[in-house]
Amino acid sequence: MNRERQERVEIEEASEVLPAVSFPELDPERVRVRRHHLLNEIGRPSGRRGVTAVLRPGRPMAVAWATFTAAGATAAALTFGLSGAQSRPDVPPASAASVRLLEKAALAADARPLPKAPPQGYTYVRTIGHSTALSENQDGRMDRERTSQNLEQWTSVDGSGRTLERKGGEDTLIPESPGKGSLNAPTFEFLAGLPTDSRALLDMIREDAERNHGSGSGSTTGPDQQAFVTIGDLLRGSAAPPDTVAALYRAAALIPGVFTVPEAVDAAGRTGVAVARNHDGERTEWIFDRSTMRLLGERTVLLEDNAWGEAGDTVTSIAVMKTGVVDKAGHTLQ
Repeated sequence: MNRERQERVEIEEASEVLPAVSFPELDPERVRVRRHHLLNEIGRPSGRRGVTAVLRPGRPMAVAWATFTAAGATAAALTFGLSGAQSRPDVPPASAASVRLLEKAALAADARPLPKAPPQGYTYVRTIGHSTALSENQDGRMDRERTSQNLEQWTSVDGSGRTLERKGGEDTLIPESPGKGSLNAPTFEFLAGLPTDSRALLDMIREDAERNHGSGSGSTTGPDQQAFVTIGDLLRGSAAPPDTVAALYRAAALIPGVFTVPEAVDAAGRTGVAVARNHDGERTEWIFDRSTMRLLGERTVLLEDNAWGEAGDTVTSIAVMKTGVVDKAGHTLQ
C-alpha cells in the first residue's frame, strides 16, 4: 500500500473512532487574551510559527479550521508535524490518525476553563491503578511485584511548599519542596511558563531527553521515546493550564513513531481510543475519552515475552480520576 493510499485509510479510520467534539463557550477574559495573541501571531513572519497560529485553538479562526474536511485537516497537521522533526531515519513520522486525534485533544483541552491557581494554592491529582516492579531473589531470578498507584498528590502552585502524597490512607511529605519546578517535578507555575509553541516546547523536552538518554548516555530509551514518556508524565501526573496541555498534545504529534490504537481500557475500566508508541518490546498508550477527548489514563502493554511478563500483559495501568487546584494540601475535589 503506497503512502497516499495509507493516509486515506487512516483518515477514514480516524473519522470513525473520533466523533466530533463539542466545545464550550470560552469566558470573556480568555476570549480577550486569545484575540490579543492572535493579532500578535498574524503580525509575525510566515513559516513554522504561521502554521502554529492556524492550529492553535480557542479563537474563531482556529475553530473554523477544526471543522474543515478530514483530508485537509490531516494534510495541514502532517505538514505541521513533520517540520523540524529529528529522529532515526527508519522510524516513520506520526501517523495521520494520531496527528488528527492529538489535534482534537488539544482543541478540547484549550476550550476548558482556566483554573484559578493562587500562588499559595496546591494542584491536586488523584489516580488509581498499578505498576510493575522487578527484584532479584536469592536464587538470582527476577520476581515481579505489582505496585499500587492508588494515590492522591498535592503540589504547591509556586513550588514553595512541600508535596503531600496520600497512599493507602497514609500521608507523606516529600522531603524537599519542588522550588521552581522542572520536567521531572513540575509545578503549576513551571508548566504555565513552558512555551506554548509546540515546536519550541518539543525542542526543550527533547534537549533534556537527549542529554539524559541520547548517544553516549548508556540509556536504551532514546530521545524520541523519552520525549513521549516525559509528555505523558506531565499530562497524567500534574494539573496544567489549558494552553500548556494543548501545546503538549501538539508537541507529541511531532514525535516520529506515534500511532493510534482504536480500543483501549484504562485502570478504572473505562474504554477509549489511544495514542501510542512502541519501543523495546512494549507499547505505551495514552487513552482518551471518545466524546470529550479528555485524557483517561495511560498503560504499558508488552509486545513480546520478557522478564516483566508475557506478550499482551499490561504491566502499567494508571487512570486519572481527578485533577485541579485547591486552597490547601489535603483538600480534595468532588
